[in-house]
Amino acid sequence: MADKIVFCKGGGCTAKLGAGVLSRILEKLPKEPFDENLIVGFDSRDDAAVYKISEDTAFVQTLDFFPPMVDDPYTFGRIAAANALSDIYAMGGQVKTALNIVCFPENMDLNILGEIMQGGSEKVIEAGGILAGGHSIADSDVKYGLSVTGIVDPRSIYKNNGGHVGDVLVLTKKLGVGIVCTANRVGEASEAAMAEAIGSMTTLNKYAAEICKDYDVHGCTDVTGFGFLGHLHEMLDNRLSCQVFADNIPYIKEARDYADEFLLTAAGQRNRNFIGDNVKFENISFAMEEILFDPQTSGGLLIALPESEAKKMLEEMKSKDIPAEAVGRLTDKKDTEILVKGE
Repeated sequence: MADKIVFCKGGGCTAKLGAGVLSRILEKLPKEPFDENLIVGFDSRDDAAVYKISEDTAFVQTLDFFPPMVDDPYTFGRIAAANALSDIYAMGGQVKTALNIVCFPENMDLNILGEIMQGGSEKVIEAGGILAGGHSIADSDVKYGLSVTGIVDPRSIYKNNGGHVGDVLVLTKKLGVGIVCTANRVGEASEAAMAEAIGSMTTLNKYAAEICKDYDVHGCTDVTGFGFLGHLHEMLDNRLSCQVFADNIPYIKEARDYADEFLLTAAGQRNRNFIGDNVKFENISFAMEEILFDPQTSGGLLIALPESEAKKMLEEMKSKDIPAEAVGRLTDKKDTEILVKGE
């Protein structure tokens, strides 16, 4: 391993364009010719594209890349790969192949790039996929990620907007990694908090997704750059509402302390500006609001399933050290789209 190099300027999913900007851009794109085999495209706000190739097989395509959010290149590679692979799991698919996406300054030590790609490769192998190639360009800053292809049974896709009235929402990872990484960049994060954040970001959603296969999952997404509330808003799809059980939200403990000290991300504020009018908070602290808007890098799955199955799923996940919690319930559409309520 090369010596630790400080090349983190603020990255991960905090570097993504805001949801409002993206929506305006996508609305202006020309409509493509209809293809009945394109089950999920960019117009659905889902996690990945899905294209049917036979009655029982469809391929899932996604890509994700971003600048570093940690100083260690190897760790950054692992996080970036876990994040890119996550969209396949959020659609109910299995990872098959991956291609590296690399932007790297020509005057930087190539050993650093080697460590990034080693970390990414290890995560692809852990996912059961094959790293089949990639593309690189010279750039002024480091960026890394993957283009990933998976397969899924087209009859068993997890769309993000498939939830039913009465479904319970299960979140499989703790929130707050964006706030913790922000605190770390200014030297305010504890080693324990940063270690917990890195542990979460490098954990594949593969293990939670494997458990989901045994349950009647109606809808699923992964929580990334738009934060918990932004991705929940997409799940509701202007046809449902949701009550969020704030006291059940899993989060990194120190993230709440850092939010109280206003160690926040610009992306979190963009999320608040975009979705805030759709959310009502009752008995919620400012810090907890920020955790719910906080952009997550390689965040957990947010799963909608019947209440009758949620308890058993949670028990199974916790038995495998997945910090999952029941965090809300879907309801019919109300004037307030998302009600976040604390005791």
